[in-house]
Amino acid sequence: MGITIVGLGPGNGRFLTQEAWQLLSTAGRVYLRTQRHPAVTDLPDTVELVSFDRIYDTVDSFDEVYEQIVAELLRLGREADIVYAVPGHPFVGESTVTRLVAAANVERVPFRVVPGLSFVEPTLTAVNADALDGLQIFDAIELAGTLYPPLNPDQPALLGQVYSRLLAGELKLALTAVYPDQHPAQLIHAAGTDDEIVENIPLYAIDRSDHIGHLTSLYLPPLPAKSDLTALAETVAILRSPNGCPWDIEQTPQSMREGLLEEASEVLAALDADDSDNLREELGDLLYHIVMQAQMASEMGDFTLSDVVAGIETKLRRRHPHVWGDWEVENTAQVLKNWEQLKKEEKKQAAAERQSPESLLDNIPLSLPALARSQKIQKKVRKVGFDWPEIEGVYDKLHEEIAEVKAAVTPEERADELGDLLFVTVNLASWLGVDAESALRGANLKFNRRFRQVEQIVAERGLAWEKLDLAALDKIWDEVKEDLSKGTFYFS
Repeated sequence: MGITIVGLGPGNGRFLTQEAWQLLSTAGRVYLRTQRHPAVTDLPDTVELVSFDRIYDTVDSFDEVYEQIVAELLRLGREADIVYAVPGHPFVGESTVTRLVAAANVERVPFRVVPGLSFVEPTLTAVNADALDGLQIFDAIELAGTLYPPLNPDQPALLGQVYSRLLAGELKLALTAVYPDQHPAQLIHAAGTDDEIVENIPLYAIDRSDHIGHLTSLYLPPLPAKSDLTALAETVAILRSPNGCPWDIEQTPQSMREGLLEEASEVLAALDADDSDNLREELGDLLYHIVMQAQMASEMGDFTLSDVVAGIETKLRRRHPHVWGDWEVENTAQVLKNWEQLKKEEKKQAAAERQSPESLLDNIPLSLPALARSQKIQKKVRKVGFDWPEIEGVYDKLHEEIAEVKAAVTPEERADELGDLLFVTVNLASWLGVDAESALRGANLKFNRRFRQVEQIVAERGLAWEKLDLAALDKIWDEVKEDLSKGTFYFS
């Protein structure tokens, strides 16, 4: 009793190995995952062929198909010696084989595997590609179900089982998250057989081919420019290496702080300007800083870039149980409530592990811009009721702080009172539903553009700055306000 699993190769009978042919020639009965394979017609006439194609027409998903096939094979294998034949190599794109082997190990059903040539070798021959040149091999069915395929676009990729135009359409939509629409691709049909066809076709058109069938694969060459995160990590590692850049080698996590804040600010500026080209560039600069910090941490043995990615990926899934779990939500408010509840539980657990008291104000970075940090602090304490019950209390406090600023005598007192005034102003912004950091950036932009207009008018009229008093400048300022009163970023 037991199961022998045989690979039929990628095409007709000439691809069968000698071992496979000898085994199939002496078998009285052979069970086929599918009869839709060129090698089947070349099998010995003395062999009884039993196909599982009937199951594909009776269930709704491939998982159910595979489960039924495996269950039937295990039942048969417990009663007698059987032969199960699959296309290609048993361990290349054959889900029934991996499931069958796992189940046979658990149930102690003996099995052996007779290898066969897979679709990979003749396909690579058709496109003149070397498998050891970083080739990635994926199941097209699996990739078609992703929103961001796990492909490295800096390396070639071979996708098997592009069995229909419908699947090719779904696959195309998934791949355009990584590759541009015009990226060159090759559809390989019936690789290694007399009917082999290789189509050179842009990615957006792969579902328009009339030749797609159950022996179709897709080959994708790398993108022309390095685009994967691993490429950036390698570049940064080289810059930090003994033969790298002196400046990068000298940097420390602390020395990079100012640059990190600057790049984050430039990202915000690009967002404020709604400039997508500049945003793309600034996000790249910010990403360099993130990878650089991870590289320095790796050199010190603290953590790696993989740890950073794994940490945030795990956190996002943990904090979205309504997406990756059984929680149910009806709106954004419930999502945010759940998020805060999960954060609180995580912090409580972290505090218990480090045996230190938990504070509501933990994990608010000191390096945040002052207005942004003030907003976060006040948002935290507001959740436990530490705020005025009505906005009138905020206005009263604002007037009180202005009076204290006026009454301050020493530079230290003025700085202290002005800080209190700014803190209350941030609280007022919250009550008004305004992001204080964004509001101040907007005000800076308004002033910048208005003052540039004042400078232009002064120059156009041949006026001298040193001869203009405040009244004259205020008059020009009012002209600018009038002209720009309809601008998005200007005061009314």
